[in-house]
Parts: sequence; C-alpha cells; structure tokens
Amino acid sequence: MVRGRSTERRAEIIRATLEVIAERGYRGASLSAVAERVGLSQQGLLHYFPTKEALLVAVLAERDQWDTGGGSRSDGGWRIELLASLVEYNAMRPGIVQTFSALLGESVTEGHPAREFFTRRYTQVRSSMAAILRAEYGERLPGGLSPERAAPLLVAVLDGLQYQWLLDPDSVDMPAAFGDFLALLQPPEQSTAKNPQS
Repeated sequence: MVRGRSTERRAEIIRATLEVIAERGYRGASLSAVAERVGLSQQGLLHYFPTKEALLVAVLAERDQWDTGGGSRSDGGWRIELLASLVEYNAMRPGIVQTFSALLGESVTEGHPAREFFTRRYTQVRSSMAAILRAEYGERLPGGLSPERAAPLLVAVLDGLQYQWLLDPDSVDMPAAFGDFLALLQPPEQSTAKNPQS
C-alpha cells in the first residue's frame, strides 16, 4: 500500500514537472516550483527524487514511454511517417525538448547523473531506428548503407535539428527539414516524384 502510494506520488510529481517545464522552460523548472505545485516542501520532494537531475531524467524516461507507446519499438512496429509526426509534435513542446537537449549536453561529462540514462537510451534508439529503416527499405538503403550503419545518422539528424531549432526557431523549420532529410533517403526516381521542383 505504501509502495503504491509512493508510485502515485512520484507520477504526480513527474506530471507537475512537465507542466512547470511547459510553462517556464528548463531553467525555470526549479525543485521549489515543482514542490509548490504538488503541495510538498522542497525537502519532501527530495524524498522522492534526490536531485533535480534525477527528477528530470525520470521526466524524460516518462516522455519516452509516451512517445513510443510504452517502450522502444525495436520490433519494427514503427514507420518512418511516425517519426515525422513525432518531430512535428516536438515542435509544439519546446520546454521538454529544451530539457532533453540541456541534459543531454551536460551528460557527456564523466560522472554526470544522466549519463547512464542517455547511454542506455541511445543504444535502444539506434536499435529502434535500424528496425524502422529495415521495415522501410529492407537490408540496404538506396545509398547502399545497412540499416545499422544508417541508424546513428538518423538519430544525429533528429537530435541535431532539435538543437538548431531551439537556438533559432524562426530560421529552422524542424518538421520541414526532417521531411527534406527523408527525401534524401529515397531512391532518385522516388525523390524526384516527391519533389518535382528539384
């Protein structure tokens, strides 16, 4: 019973953190702001999440669960079109994208509390992207790469676009740019058919 209540409370704190991030951005998502939102003292909040990084990692893990419908779809159940929809969705929630990008940047330092989360996440994401590419193109992409070799490049495009968009959203149309990248993956004849002006 106590564990169930604790799980509910943690879920409530994560939801509140998402709300605060949406309203105030990454920097404004202080522990005190979240604690106030859920009716706890900051010390009470630390009982559930010992650091701000631990809380934000939990938020990102929850976001991944929602985005993938309950887990990383390495079974090939996703399609390329769904990735494009996810990019459009992310363009509507700059606060959570900012949180992801800021924590990701910080996590490359040795001993950072989010490092293990991102290392594990990228292993899963590369596997999922390879499965998506295999479902779309088979064992070879039009340019000759295997899905496994192309997967890190796809992930780099997704995350790199997020950084560029966060820095200059008026100049970088993230969904359109991702659509352009997907056009590059098509065989030449299909690419010309989809972009007759080129």
